[in-house]
Parts: sequence; C-alpha cells; structure tokens
Amino acid sequence: MSCKSRGRSRSVRSRPRGSIRKHDGNTMIEFALIAPILVLLIVNILDFTMIIWDQMETDYSAQMGAQAAYKTCSTRTLPATPNCPGLTTTITTAIQSTTLGTGVSLAAGSPSETYYCVSGTTLQSVGSYSSPPSPFDCSAAGNAGVTPGDYIEVDVTYAYSPIFTGLSLVSAQTLTAKSMQRL
Repeated sequence: MSCKSRGRSRSVRSRPRGSIRKHDGNTMIEFALIAPILVLLIVNILDFTMIIWDQMETDYSAQMGAQAAYKTCSTRTLPATPNCPGLTTTITTAIQSTTLGTGVSLAAGSPSETYYCVSGTTLQSVGSYSSPPSPFDCSAAGNAGVTPGDYIEVDVTYAYSPIFTGLSLVSAQTLTAKSMQRL
C-alpha cells in the first residue's frame, strides 16, 4: 500500500506542473491584452494628479502674492497701488517662490485695489482706486457709520501642459487663481 500511495502522490504532483506549462502562453497573451489598458490608466492618473497639484500651487501662489502686498504696503498711506513703491516686484517675487517658479505670472491688470463693505456675510464692492466711494463710507451697503475696507486682489496664471501629451485625457490649459487681502 505504501508503494501505491507513493506512486500516486508522485503522479498527482506532476500533473499541476504539466498543466501550468500548457497555459504559459495564455498568461502572456492575457497580459499583452491588458497591459496597454493598465498603462493608459496609470498615465491618466499621473496627469490628473499633476493638474490638481499645479492648481493648488497656483492658488498658493496667489495667496503668497496677496500676503506679500499686505506685509509691504499695509503700513503705508493707502491706497497701496500708487503709494507703495515696488509693489508689483514684491508680488512677483512672492508668487514665483512656490514650486511653480517662474512658470507662474501676474495676470494682466493685477494687482488691483477695490473698496469693499461687509453686507451680511458677503463683501460688497463700493468703489475702486480710480473711483473711491463718495461719501467715503458704507452707505451703499446699508451702514453709513463704517469706513470701507481697502482690499488688494492678486490674480495669477500658469500654463499647464500634461506630462504624457497624446496619451492623456488632460489637455494643455491655463490655470488661474485669485486671492484678496485687506490692507
């Protein structure tokens, strides 16, 4: 009985090896069919991740520019646009201090300065640097006893291009962001 069981176990053991060898070609064919789909999936995941990261960095650049404007100009005579020398240079240096570097730039017409009043839970524009509110109060927002706040807005742009052009669903585009800071 021991000889028969030994013989059977040997023949049973050799069967899976033989059947695996018969299917080796099928595995390669299945992988060859699935691999391009997996590569396209990974390529698109990478490009979507990069555009999300670059949009966050663009937002961060705008915030850095607005903070730099505040640090540089809040102690000077307002409005800051005409009374703060080197404002644009300071903002440009700040926005380019992120990982996007010199790829991010100030948008046309930025920085801009506007007077706002709080109206409930929102800000209501009551004038700009070129045409301040007259009288200089928040009567337009329903609160004549309050002085309007001087806000500076920094708008930035970044030209995004996907890593895998042609394979990716993400297309080249201009990312924009804005940030406001009360001076």
